[in-house]
Amino acid sequence: MGVRVQTDDFDVSAEIAALTEGRTDIGAVVTFTGTVRGTAKSGAISTMTLEHYPGMTEAELGRVEAEAQARWPLQGSTIVHRVGALFPGDNIVLVVTASAHRQAAFEAAEFLMDYLKTRAPFWKKEADGEGRGTWVDARESDQVARARWENN
Repeated sequence: MGVRVQTDDFDVSAEIAALTEGRTDIGAVVTFTGTVRGTAKSGAISTMTLEHYPGMTEAELGRVEAEAQARWPLQGSTIVHRVGALFPGDNIVLVVTASAHRQAAFEAAEFLMDYLKTRAPFWKKEADGEGRGTWVDARESDQVARARWENN
């Protein structure tokens, strides 16, 4: 279990292995990997820069991970989120959830990603090929997805 915010890339296989090593009580592992797209509404993206407040961000991600642990019978979870300058095709975020059964692992992963897309303390700026930057807001569809967890 754990939360990390880092500039370096992550290895999905290594993260799964670290979470499941020596465990025979895990029947399902669900992963989500988010990557930088090369296009957005405004056109081509040359870079995406993610900013955060060190310490505060990790604490908040730890809080939401603990909430997922309380809501679902998870044997473990991992959240890795990158910051700094990223390029199209680069990994941005990894969520791994492990449970005895698939439903809990899938639901917890969706819950964590819905939170990360709408409430996590990250600020994203996309730049076009000429270096013009635009701050990215959460989309309405992401807000709707997150809202379903507020009453459950």
